[in-house]
Order: sequence, then structure tokens, then C-alpha cells
Amino acid sequence: MRGDGTCRFGSYFQMSDMIGQERRGATLIVTIDNPAKGNALTLGMLDALEDCAITVERDRMIRAVVITGAGEKAFCTGADINEWSALDAAQFSREWVPKGHRLFDRLARLPVPLIAAVNGMAFGGGLELLATSDLRIAAPHAQFALPETTIGIVPGWSGAQRLAALVPQAVLREMALAGSRISAERMHQVGFLNEISPDPMAAALAVAERIATLSPRALEATKLVLNAANGEGTAAALDSLSGALIAASSDKAEGVASFKEKRKPNFRY
Repeated sequence: MRGDGTCRFGSYFQMSDMIGQERRGATLIVTIDNPAKGNALTLGMLDALEDCAITVERDRMIRAVVITGAGEKAFCTGADINEWSALDAAQFSREWVPKGHRLFDRLARLPVPLIAAVNGMAFGGGLELLATSDLRIAAPHAQFALPETTIGIVPGWSGAQRLAALVPQAVLREMALAGSRISAERMHQVGFLNEISPDPMAAALAVAERIATLSPRALEATKLVLNAANGEGTAAALDSLSGALIAASSDKAEGVASFKEKRKPNFRY
């Protein structure tokens, strides 16, 4: 056990009892590891996933992230009912829902591509988590659903908004309003999945390795533009791109130098 509470075995880090990180070259593999409960998410797991996001934001050697679930049955079946069922209305709306929103927003805006290796069921919050990824590769037996109305709640972690841009309305409403489970084949046909593979992890890692050979700055800028086109972090994208442009200019260098030298700046083309 390390001083920060994580365990390390070679290149493997256990961020919590149920979220793991593994570095494989320039790829970070994040595993949701709660198979006894269908890889359902607890509050502690949400915190650990946010730690993963912070790691990616700070480590420029990471060029892609692959997220998957432990086992072969489930990618993630959503939020652990034992975590939220005891909350009152105020706690549910002011704490639980915003916490998931903040995390999923952060994952969607990672500076590198997020690739999902979908090894089984992706239900509720698990499907909403998938919606934050850039690329999705699923096993043939994977299934997708928004079953919230069957237990008296509604999708709460931005899934309805993101999925509306990724899935045809007919399919989205079938999941959200009729509680239907949609097959991997159908989700591939409608464009939600990039690929169906008998080994989604191997396929996802192959994509990640290819991404690692591409220009990291161009990828980051391209992802910002693609996200902004879908209304994902538009204001932040504009600030980031304009900030990067000016940071590379002689104006920035002259402005900083003049400030430090206590003189009037001499800006020129």
C-alpha cells in the first residue's frame, strides 16, 4: 500500500477497491471492477473515476484512455441502488445528480480520446458513461438500456442530452420510455458503436496504439472542435483554442517580458 492509499503492482494502480488503472505504453486502461453488482457505480467509484480524469489531464505522456468493465457480463449497469435509494429528494437532486454530471462532463472533455471497450451490459448510468466516450467498441452480446423508469426514476447523469446527439430519437425513446434493451448489432447499425468485436479490449487497444502515433496537439484541438460542434464545452473550447493561439505568439512573450522589466510593451507583427 502506498502513502496515498493506492496499491501498485508493476504498472497497475488500484485507485479504489473497485476502480483500477493500468498504464500500457501511452494508453491508460481504466477498469470498473465491481462485477458482483454488474459493475454498478458507488460514490467512492465516482471519486476514483474523477481521480483518473485528473491523472489524464496532468500527464502528457498519456495519449489515449480505454475504459472497460471487469468480467464478461457487464460494462456498467449504472448507479448502485444501495447508494442512492436512501437519499431524500434534496440530497438526490443537489448532491447525487450534480456529482455524476460533473464527472461525466470532465470525462467527455478529456484532452485525449476516450475509447470504451464494452464487454457486456451498459444500462442507465453505464450507458450515460458510454456517451462521454469518443469511440465505442462492443462485444456481440453487449446490450444497452435506460431502465430508470422501471424503478421510478429518470436518467440523471446527462445521458438523455448526450445520447440525443448520438442515437436516433426513435431508438432513444424506445429505451427511455419503453424500457427496451437494444442489441449491439442494432446500436452499431444506428451509428452509436464504431465496431463489434469478439475481443473489444484488444480492438480498443489497437485503436489506442494507432492514436499514439498521431499528433497529440492536433488531436487535442480536433477533439475540442468536435465537442464544441455538439455543444460540449463550447465556451471552454473557444477559450482553450484562442489561449493556445496567443500563447504561441510573440505578443505573449513581449507582454510577459515588458511586465517583468517594468516597461511599456512594444507589440509588432
